Amino acid sequence: VPSRSPSLRVASLLLLFLALRAFGNLSLAWGTKHSPIILSTNPLAYLTAMLDPLTGAGIVMLIAAMLVRMALLSVADLSFVLPVTAVGYVIATFLGRVMLHEDVTPARWLGTALIFAGAALVGSTQDKRAS
Repeated sequence: VPSRSPSLRVASLLLLFLALRAFGNLSLAWGTKHSPIILSTNPLAYLTAMLDPLTGAGIVMLIAAMLVRMALLSVADLSFVLPVTAVGYVIATFLGRVMLHEDVTPARWLGTALIFAGAALVGSTQDKRAS
């Protein structure tokens, strides 16, 4: 089996990272917002919240996202990875609005659009390590 090209590896890891982070954050937010306990300084409340299947799934997905980010950083430049993964903020805003019915103000949408524009600009440059 031939190995994938570096740019395909970067793209695959990037998409996997964005999906894991977006849905991990969504699951974590959904689980904690629907928790019967309000989380505060009590560690027991956090342990109880982690027993919720959605919260637990969110934690697992976010840990996996961190591991995928490590793999991504091993094959691509930090100056490329961090701005491009900022697209995750756009996805999170969209999921928060659609799935969690959060009120997203025009100022937040503008900020999200600016993040997307910056990520698109950085993403359009060639990553030296992935070529």
